[in-house]
Amino acid sequence: MRNIGRMGIHYMNRLHAANVPADLIEKGQKRVIEASLTLIRERAKLKGELVRALGGAVASSSLLGVPLGHNSSFLQGPAFAPPRIREAIWCGSTNATTEEGKELNDPRVLTDVGDVPVQELRDCGVDDDRLMHIISESVKLVMEEDPLRPLVLGGDHSISFPVVRAVSEKLGGPVDILHLDAHPDIYHAFEGNKYSHASSFARIMEGGYARRLLQVGIRSITSEGREQGKRFGVEQFEMRSFSKDRDLLENLKLGEGVKGVYISLDVDCLDPAFAPGVSHIEPGGLSFRDVLNILQNLQANVVAADVVEFNPQRDTVDGMTAMVAAKLVRELTAKISK
Repeated sequence: MRNIGRMGIHYMNRLHAANVPADLIEKGQKRVIEASLTLIRERAKLKGELVRALGGAVASSSLLGVPLGHNSSFLQGPAFAPPRIREAIWCGSTNATTEEGKELNDPRVLTDVGDVPVQELRDCGVDDDRLMHIISESVKLVMEEDPLRPLVLGGDHSISFPVVRAVSEKLGGPVDILHLDAHPDIYHAFEGNKYSHASSFARIMEGGYARRLLQVGIRSITSEGREQGKRFGVEQFEMRSFSKDRDLLENLKLGEGVKGVYISLDVDCLDPAFAPGVSHIEPGGLSFRDVLNILQNLQANVVAADVVEFNPQRDTVDGMTAMVAAKLVRELTAKISK
């Protein structure tokens, strides 16, 4: 997957070396970028018009897929996750109702604006600086269609940076972030990659896009992870002390004095007994009900969220982790929509 994802960029580099005019390539890339944003814009506009016409929704979750896997340090399978999560959301083995009774079939609860065409953009030689900008712009296009709120399907965890940046910029100030993960993802630039999935929260905190960052489920953390946490004032809750922290974490109140709360949910926050289909298997994690208790009891105005790092290539044959990721999306939908 890593090599496939780079083929387009390598091809464009060869064109440059062959003296193909740079402005010809640049103009073509701009057309592709604009076409990509136009599709997201028009789908978001249509879904927003539908929700407003139906009436009664203050906030409505809208799925946006970001099938990006090349910033993963190990496996790139999360690029294939968005369609598998969608398939599981609407799987006939379960109904379309959240635990608190919200109906996903109601567009005022959940809509879908499609995917950012990550691989197609990279095939045209679009680099990560511009790709991150395109992701941010796509999120803003969703947010422009009130009452839609983006619920983003990754993809590896590098997508959280451009998504949170867009949310903060669109709302005009920082948010509080609840981040559930086995890892803090706060390296300065893991393996020299500033956009690494292991560095997304360093970029978020450097940019001033979050006031508070709470990291829950941590059980694989290096000295740099702890040092970076102290540098940015991150509240890190490690699994080795979860029994002591449980009452606090299951009764969180966030977002007062800021623009809202963002939830970033890495599927590997769960113990692999519940979610084996992840790239980085870390035993000793949260149970599925632990996660739901934290989410369902959270007192917050949730303005956006993401579910990341599900790797279909490591899932069980019956798609167990896909169903787990879909259930997380369902319950985040219930938290966002009102």
